[in-house]
Amino acid sequence: MNPDFQTLTRDNIVAFIADIFDRRGGEEYLGEPVTMAQHMLQGATIAEQNGMPEEIIVGALLHDIGHFTSEFGTYHPDDTEDRHHEDAGAEVLERFFPSVITDCCRYHVAAKRYLCATRPEYFNRLSAASAHTLELQGGPMSAKEVAAFEANPNLKEIIQVRYLDEAGKRPDMDTPGFDHFAPMVQRMVDRHLGEG
Repeated sequence: MNPDFQTLTRDNIVAFIADIFDRRGGEEYLGEPVTMAQHMLQGATIAEQNGMPEEIIVGALLHDIGHFTSEFGTYHPDDTEDRHHEDAGAEVLERFFPSVITDCCRYHVAAKRYLCATRPEYFNRLSAASAHTLELQGGPMSAKEVAAFEANPNLKEIIQVRYLDEAGKRPDMDTPGFDHFAPMVQRMVDRHLGEG
């Protein structure tokens, strides 16, 4: 029996996310040479291959989940402006995941602006599509914004996921599917909500 996705709980959130990957993962990823699922799975796979902690792997896997805003009821057909996918995704994740994972979603766009301000060579890593959206997202941060951003206790992890975000755009990369990461995703949910 399929879970009732109308009521998301710790017991069905991972299945719900898996279902989104299955149904919508093949969608175009903002002009990049990979699909949405390929992009997120590549970031997670690169993190796993490099022995990174599970919260980084899961953060990379879920950082762009907010692009599927209609799945969470945050998209409306009358929308005329950006739904800020980073906020929409974080809004859903924060109920089920530790703050480090939620912050990797909420601030991965800000992290691009931060890195372009503090490490100018980072701009050269950006794909054409990512460089284009940088300007729409406010361009490199000001000194005041940098100082505020650096106060985030999850800064190191957010930056790591940002680098994985940029790395996960290879049309020729093979990755495992979402099912490979599902037990790890569930462990993060259980860690946040307690085992009971």
